[in-house]
Amino acid sequence: MNTLPLVISVTSGKGGVGKTNLSVNLACCLALAGKRVVLLDADLGLANVDVLLGLTPPLNLFHLFHEGAALSDILFDTPHGFRILPASSGMSEMLTLSTGQKLELLEAVDELEETLDFLIVDTGAGIHDNVVYFNLAAQERIVILTPEPTSLTDAYALLKVLKLRHGVERFRVLINMSPDEKSAKSMFARLHAACDHFLDGVSLDYMGFIPRDTMVRKAVVNQTPFTVASPDCPASRAMKQIAASVQNWEAPENLDGNIKFFWKKLLFRS
Repeated sequence: MNTLPLVISVTSGKGGVGKTNLSVNLACCLALAGKRVVLLDADLGLANVDVLLGLTPPLNLFHLFHEGAALSDILFDTPHGFRILPASSGMSEMLTLSTGQKLELLEAVDELEETLDFLIVDTGAGIHDNVVYFNLAAQERIVILTPEPTSLTDAYALLKVLKLRHGVERFRVLINMSPDEKSAKSMFARLHAACDHFLDGVSLDYMGFIPRDTMVRKAVVNQTPFTVASPDCPASRAMKQIAASVQNWEAPENLDGNIKFFWKKLLFRS
């Protein structure tokens, strides 16, 4: 296993695809497997990781950027074995980070290196500057799709921005809320075909799918991860398989030229 923490962004072209819910449950599964995990809520102006977990952290990233709090003050333990870096909701000051704030966050997170196996970054949706930035700072990018046309077109728009403006070419794709494997693979094939045709050099890796499952909605209402509330439901079984594959990932050998979390050590190593 790579000695540096692996930084994974979980992202999407549109909202409503279950991105944050999958981020939370991936963190749960990795922690259950004994991994040291921090989940960063990077939907900075509309944060809801804490809401999904039924938690009320006293401090969040707003306090890091605007009130001088240390990262250690903001880190919040969950009952599920991982920690979160919560963000604020409804704070317009957080909607666009300045260059200085981006560097401040990179420096602050660097302190976590020795205590971490995985940093999961739950981005906002769309092609906003913050979304693009956090995808550039990650080593692996999981793009969430659902079996609907708008999810496909918006995901393609995000990939297009990251490829043409920033040279990002490697993505992993996870289909959520799919009625079956056939529908999931069909959606992946459509995205793959569009990228093949219009975005030369983009590499997409199919991770699998999370089935549509009534237990997921019940868990959200109860503010409990579905892998905890219903560990044997179809969605939980699929999520555990995804997490098992993620544990075998290692940092890509050829990182692109974008600045990264733990960038100092990556730069030194290369």
